[in-house]
Amino acid sequence: MGVIIIIKQVVKIGGSLFPDYAIRLAQKLENTDSLIILGGGEFANLIRKYDSSQNFSEEVTHFTAIDCMDIIAKLVNDKVSSAKLAFTIEDALTISDDGFTPIFVVSDFLRKEDPFECSWDVTSDSIAAYVSHCLNANLLIVTNVNGIYTREPSEEGSKFISKIDAKKLLTFEESSIDIMLPSLLIEFGTNCYVVNGMYPERVLSLIDDNINDYNFDYTLIIGD
Repeated sequence: MGVIIIIKQVVKIGGSLFPDYAIRLAQKLENTDSLIILGGGEFANLIRKYDSSQNFSEEVTHFTAIDCMDIIAKLVNDKVSSAKLAFTIEDALTISDDGFTPIFVVSDFLRKEDPFECSWDVTSDSIAAYVSHCLNANLLIVTNVNGIYTREPSEEGSKFISKIDAKKLLTFEESSIDIMLPSLLIEFGTNCYVVNGMYPERVLSLIDDNINDYNFDYTLIIGD
């Protein structure tokens, strides 16, 4: 009987952390049974900026923004010796079984699967949720803030939320996650952590059963 290959968690590293923090965290995820998905960062923001003035088709902007995720995935992979690029779920499982961390280049996979409507409401957060569902893996959304707040963290009166139901998040006009993610968590019946990737030890604390140091802010989103 062969060994069952398990990817325990999908770690979506926000484009806001690229390059330095994203590369450092990807290096730290060695031997953690993680799959990494990178956000599109400033590359995707440029697409959004140009779209606001040129009004490109939704399909083109959706998939060019996904292409931006591929670009950052390839750049991060170039700096992380413990990682290898995966282009399919099967690739990812093989790479993990070989002792490397798969960094998912998602564009071809998403064009074949086509699980989403083309919309700016769908970003790398929702894509990571879909991939984690395919793998039956946990989901961590790693960003440049501590988690979910009642409003923009810099705004007066903003309060941090350590635990929130995904249904409640549906009422938020905006937060540190994309608009579609709460609906997907409800649909898939799964939970999600949102954590600050500028501190890799926080991410490791949430995925390593041998580390029990939770003395930091993070948000647990309840979808089940």
